[in-house]
Amino acid sequence: MSALILALAAGAVIGLALGALGGGGSVLAVPALIYLLDFTPVGATTASLVIVAVTSATAMSAHARDGNVRWRTGLLFAAAGIGPAMLGGALAARIPAAVLTAAFAVVAGVAALRMLRSGPAADAIVPVRPGRAAAAGGGLGAVTGVLGVGGGFLAVPALVGVLGLRMRNAVGTSLLVITVNSLAALAMRAGTVEGLDWAVVGPFVGAAILGAWDGKRLAEKILGHTLQRIFAVVLLAVAAFMLIDAAL
Repeated sequence: MSALILALAAGAVIGLALGALGGGGSVLAVPALIYLLDFTPVGATTASLVIVAVTSATAMSAHARDGNVRWRTGLLFAAAGIGPAMLGGALAARIPAAVLTAAFAVVAGVAALRMLRSGPAADAIVPVRPGRAAAAGGGLGAVTGVLGVGGGFLAVPALVGVLGLRMRNAVGTSLLVITVNSLAALAMRAGTVEGLDWAVVGPFVGAAILGAWDGKRLAEKILGHTLQRIFAVVLLAVAAFMLIDAAL
């Protein structure tokens, strides 16, 4: 199967995840780029940030029109993570690849289990304390910088479990956080962007954008708690795969 077809197929799946679940793009994009498209780990993490930043910004606009983006909470959450994300990115260069992969898998698995154990999110809008939003955003930014991902797979559980947002608000707000975090991380990797294979990355981005629109429509037909459980199961499966791969 040609690289173009693989890029289109993988992009569609990742866009669907971002549009419907508000996260999971980088955590799915990085393995796809490495195992299906033969990218190096550095190239894969950089390409995934480009893909996820563009796709998340597109998907966010659709969710914003429906009032599902909590702008104040999302911007505070994202702003608090920019500095830690940059520091984490500098630290990541000193950590062995296998250790990073294992840490990525463990953190993703813990987040998935927390979402599986939690009950349905409240229907009423919950007031968000700025201090809690900033603290959660800072922690997420640090993990994002070290692991080289947009952070949506952690942002959604944090927005639901820590800040008390209902799932649909968490999905839309997560896309805002992902966009900001991805752009901040890309700023630290400017030198690696030029070496990307744009003949693969371009179609990947295009398919992901189309998939995100389909994912957003899918999210409108599924209960928030069901979306939460789907997200958790997918995340747990990816975490298990990556942990096994790191151990081998």
